[in-house]
Amino acid sequence: MKKIMLLCAAVLTLVGCRQGGGNDDNQQPETINNTHQMDTNSHKRMVILNASPRKDKNTATLLKEAQRGAEEAGAEVQYIDLIDLQFTGCRSCMACKRTGNQCGGVCAVRDDLRPVLESIRDAAALIIGSPIYWSFPTGMMRNVVERLLFPMLSYNSDGKGGVQRYLDKRMNCGIIYTMNVTPEGYKAMNYAALHEPDREHLEQYYGHCEVYNAYGTWQFYPDYEKYDHSAVDLDEKQWYRDNQWPRDKQAAYDMGKRLVTMN
Repeated sequence: MKKIMLLCAAVLTLVGCRQGGGNDDNQQPETINNTHQMDTNSHKRMVILNASPRKDKNTATLLKEAQRGAEEAGAEVQYIDLIDLQFTGCRSCMACKRTGNQCGGVCAVRDDLRPVLESIRDAAALIIGSPIYWSFPTGMMRNVVERLLFPMLSYNSDGKGGVQRYLDKRMNCGIIYTMNVTPEGYKAMNYAALHEPDREHLEQYYGHCEVYNAYGTWQFYPDYEKYDHSAVDLDEKQWYRDNQWPRDKQAAYDMGKRLVTMN
């Protein structure tokens, strides 16, 4: 019996929204219904998520350029290194799909990602940055996308061939990918087919999503001599660093500025 009671307590701690009719207000998120009113100041608020395990390398550099662009356009920016948070992907608890749930389109699981998801709910723009590891964005990015999008949708029909939404909002989204491959390598390995679904889903549910790919990044800059690298063309890497990298930084800056100023 004691083990059962402890298990129940753990479940209540894990799930942060519930069916209507309970009395434990401490288990309710800030949003308690499906008609959450956006913060009136959200039109100039951006959330930037660094899904790289490194806080000061290529992906972070571009994201900080995006932050600078958004801030110079007058936006308030919340920049988050996901590596500092303890969270998982969707746990399939289905709390967000329960009849009468009060999740308001935000994942019910109470971990370090929950406050971030609530911030995104009230933002006007979102940028996620990730390096490409073994053909894919990092697991941190995958976990965020699962937790961000799945709770928004009901399994109830909308009568128009689709499904109803628990949260229906417009938000300008951007993705910045950094990768070692060249544009030619990106095309040859058909990376676009692997990465496009995230852009499509964000655009489908929020109305706008654009992607910027930074190719040929210098993975060990400037210390390749410390690592095995005989297959790496350092002259080509140096060319990208000298010629393309400044353009990448400008493109990231422009994205940040654009996403907080466009309708």
